Amino acid sequence: MLVALVSALTALGLSSAQASSPAPAAAQPTLNTPLSRDEAQRLLSVLNNPQERDQFARTLSLMARAAPPASTPASSPSSTPTLDKSLLPDLHSGFNSLRNQVWGDIGHFFSLFNDVRYVGIEAHKQLSAPSVRAAIISTLTKTALIFIIGLALEYGTSVLLRRPVHYLTSQAFRRDTLKRSDTSPDPSASATGEDNEKTEELRAADQRRQAETLRFLARIPYACGFFGLKIAPIAVFYLLSLGAFVLIPWDQTGGDVFMNIVNIYAVTRCLYLCGETILAPHASTIRLLPVMDITARLLTRWWKYLIIPLAIIVMLTCLGDNRFIILPRGADALIRIIVFIEHLLIAVFIWRVRHIVSRFLTPNRTTAHTVSFWSVLGAIARLWWIPALLLDVSLWTVWAAQLPGGYHWIIRATLATIATLVLFRIVAIMVYGAQNTLFRLKPSLVQRFPDLQKRADRYYPMTRRLLTAMLIAITTVTIANIWGLPSYGFFLYNPLGNHIFVTLLILLTAAISAVLIWEGINLFLLQQLAHFEQNGMLSRATRLKTVLPIIRTVMLALIIIIVTVTTLSQMGINVTPLLTGAGIMGAAIAFGSQSLVKDFITGFFMLVEDAIQVGDWVTTSGVSGTVENLSIRTVRIRDTNGDLHIIPFSSVNSITNTARGYNKIVIKQQLALSEDFARVVALMADVVTEMRQDDTFGPMILSDYTDLGVDDSGGSGAVLVGSILTQPMMKWKVKREFNRRISNRFASENINFYTGTSYITTPPNTPFHTVQDGTQPRIEPPSQHSPQS
Repeated sequence: MLVALVSALTALGLSSAQASSPAPAAAQPTLNTPLSRDEAQRLLSVLNNPQERDQFARTLSLMARAAPPASTPASSPSSTPTLDKSLLPDLHSGFNSLRNQVWGDIGHFFSLFNDVRYVGIEAHKQLSAPSVRAAIISTLTKTALIFIIGLALEYGTSVLLRRPVHYLTSQAFRRDTLKRSDTSPDPSASATGEDNEKTEELRAADQRRQAETLRFLARIPYACGFFGLKIAPIAVFYLLSLGAFVLIPWDQTGGDVFMNIVNIYAVTRCLYLCGETILAPHASTIRLLPVMDITARLLTRWWKYLIIPLAIIVMLTCLGDNRFIILPRGADALIRIIVFIEHLLIAVFIWRVRHIVSRFLTPNRTTAHTVSFWSVLGAIARLWWIPALLLDVSLWTVWAAQLPGGYHWIIRATLATIATLVLFRIVAIMVYGAQNTLFRLKPSLVQRFPDLQKRADRYYPMTRRLLTAMLIAITTVTIANIWGLPSYGFFLYNPLGNHIFVTLLILLTAAISAVLIWEGINLFLLQQLAHFEQNGMLSRATRLKTVLPIIRTVMLALIIIIVTVTTLSQMGINVTPLLTGAGIMGAAIAFGSQSLVKDFITGFFMLVEDAIQVGDWVTTSGVSGTVENLSIRTVRIRDTNGDLHIIPFSSVNSITNTARGYNKIVIKQQLALSEDFARVVALMADVVTEMRQDDTFGPMILSDYTDLGVDDSGGSGAVLVGSILTQPMMKWKVKREFNRRISNRFASENINFYTGTSYITTPPNTPFHTVQDGTQPRIEPPSQHSPQS
């Protein structure tokens, strides 16, 4: 193999020399010259050194690119290559090249394990020399003694620090207990009249996440203190090792090896302490990861198993670079085996914790079964271990095939992805908590405007979905950018992506502005209505209640039209044809439906003139009843039979409103001509006086009885007329009570009413009979010649 490589290198070098300067063929050296011993030794040292080997491979690659292609017979200008003659050979060549590369990488991978057998040979060569053996034994002895003393001091320091660690965890437990009691959900918070169950569920979930986040942030100082107390023994060990390195004489190789081993141990212990601090298997009150105790202990144990092989790999790399006991060739082979074992451990760890992580990643079950998106996301979360195993295999394959920078790139991208997911998870919890706080109105404001909390709760689920979509979109774009897709550049610098980003931003800004303007107008109207009611301006309050639906409808239409036109204009869409078409269509509709326009105009002026309000008793278009609803086009009236009449304003010629100003009751009494009218008037005035002194009817009556005199007098008796003024809409109730009382008074005073007299006549010579006399005889009609009576 070495001869072939050198021969190929020589051939390529000669080919390039021929291309640069022509020379006779007889002067070219032959390729059959055998390698000398020195050349073979130099080539062997090149292949043993990873840096020189990579340099040699790059040199071969550059020389292969510089070599001229093999000469091919020129084709005739008239011949045109067809698909069968050009495409198929290229595909075949491409597949062959790919197959050769794959098999070459596989052969290169398995050839590295053959180097394991050189580890013993190299160690034997190193230890066979007395001077080298003495140096190795001396270095190992010093290192072992220093490590024994350092570990003893580390253990003693950890024992001394147990009491501060216990005190720290007890303080953290006390603080966590108080924090839980302070952040417990207020049972009165849900008694604000919200009828939206979904909003309450989302609000409770956001409040719970916010409380958990606050507890997590409060645990960070205690976790840092725990880490500081735990790292103090390691610092003692490291300081002792530095002192020993300074005070004890070392040779160059031995000192480097000792400090490398010390640094590797210290870094490994610090990494383990980081995992122990985050998981805190024996102190749940300072645990930063929300898992149970048994899960924390399991993860801590596996964390220890996973970082030990990493420490061994780094140590073998340092030993190989320093050529201590083993050479780089053997160290690379051992590292390959340990890396393989490390990836096997990672695969077993993924399989071991697959259910734990699935439960952690699966969304809430109440929403997972109702929303298809969360259902799909939950199914993907339950199968997380499959891409994790594929990632582990990919990392091993990339590292084993020695693809330049591939292993480090995947590791870096994976860690950045995990960090991004954790960061955006924390940001999502904080954002949801801020939304919950923002939508939870103050009790004073809710007391002033009882409907305001309900109106805010309408936007809560919508805002939650919008925030979730934004967070998912930003997370997806960030992860895509981490894995090499220029997603940020696409949305910031690409014309299409920038246009999409600006359009979405404009739509979001327009929607938020429209909602704020709409709710601001509603808040102003509610505040004005409350002001009228508090200051006793009931008529204005009633008028505002009447026109409130119309104002809202008109303002909503205007906001939608303005926001839509402005958004389309900012997106680059020409809205001039749209506005022109809308104007023409509006004119056509106005001319085609004149009655509809009349409904709007008449209704508008009637509402502006305050001719009618909701709750008034009116008579219009032959219908009498109570006004239940008013719009810009129709009025809805409920009559006494319970029927609802919907009358367009174009059919309203006049309105009789009984609910304005006052009402008058006109009382007519038909009395006998022999009755004393003055006495009757005094009785009626006395009854009205009694009613005005009554607690129920007194506020309804505005005046005493007013005598209007005798309206008619003749054969039918005399008609006495009077009137009473009442509050609006109270005349029927007052009139019924007056008639009840005056009837009893007339009966007790023996007032004589007019009674009509009836007379019955019979034909001549026929006696008068009643029904009780029996059957009356049949009366024969008079003959035609009899005299008329």
